[in-house]
Amino acid sequence: MRVCSLLPSATEILYALGLGESIVGVTHECDFPPDAKSKPALIRPRVDPNVDAAEVDRQVRELVDKGESIYAVDAELLESLCPDLIITQDLCHVCAASPEDLASALSRMACQPKILSLTPHSLADVWYDILRIGDATGTWECADEFASSLTKRVAAVESAARRAGQVKPRVLCLEWLEPYYVAGHWVPEMVEKAGGVDVFGRSGGISYRVTSQQIADCEADILLVMPCGYDVARTAREFRASGLSNQWRELPAVCSGQVFAVDANAYFSRSGPRLADGVELLAQIFHGDVFSKKFSAADFLRI
Repeated sequence: MRVCSLLPSATEILYALGLGESIVGVTHECDFPPDAKSKPALIRPRVDPNVDAAEVDRQVRELVDKGESIYAVDAELLESLCPDLIITQDLCHVCAASPEDLASALSRMACQPKILSLTPHSLADVWYDILRIGDATGTWECADEFASSLTKRVAAVESAARRAGQVKPRVLCLEWLEPYYVAGHWVPEMVEKAGGVDVFGRSGGISYRVTSQQIADCEADILLVMPCGYDVARTAREFRASGLSNQWRELPAVCSGQVFAVDANAYFSRSGPRLADGVELLAQIFHGDVFSKKFSAADFLRI
């Protein structure tokens, strides 16, 4: 089977199911496992990913206001690859290519591939998508075993956090800095399972914009900075460049030095297997005296 993955999380799932050699095309963002970077890139962004958060937001809004796509699909390359299956998403048109982005490219193909579109909103949805990919690729048994292992890992964290009997910290998860957005979808659920309380997020709900004053008034004990698609180094750099708002000086998280940059690209932004690692990472931050020190400065950093 020849598979094109237009979603980094789907690429990770395919590799986890032993299907790396079946992948013939990916996106510009598919970088895990490292071998994924050697695959032909079918998708390119029409915004500059190297500019700061405010400029990314401006470019995205400009394209959206014009009714234009944020991504460009290489139709000629897609046609030449002759995929049997294309995996895409219909969750966030800012984060990855959507079925609509594929429409014109598919119209020129004589042999139409099967399209599998993923729209997860929770951890259970993500684990179920692993089964869907397994079913579509003939690896259902492997997918079932893999999804079960991820479910058990998260359940083990949740159980240990509950046994710890500590006061649950109030947690603020910032998914974007200019303007401020709080994380949605599976992130509030991850916070809860790791033994915290998300002060803004709504499990399964969308990310949404908040003001600096709302942040100042939220009484968060821990502030997690996790811009969508950024690693720790870039997150820390962007946060320091934007500066800490004077309105936040009395925020408990700031007063106690509990402000962290986390690797959102690896553990929070993508709806893939490493969300289980993300839950374990949160548990280490929230309850470091209970959970083992599995993660390092490459994964999270006090800022």
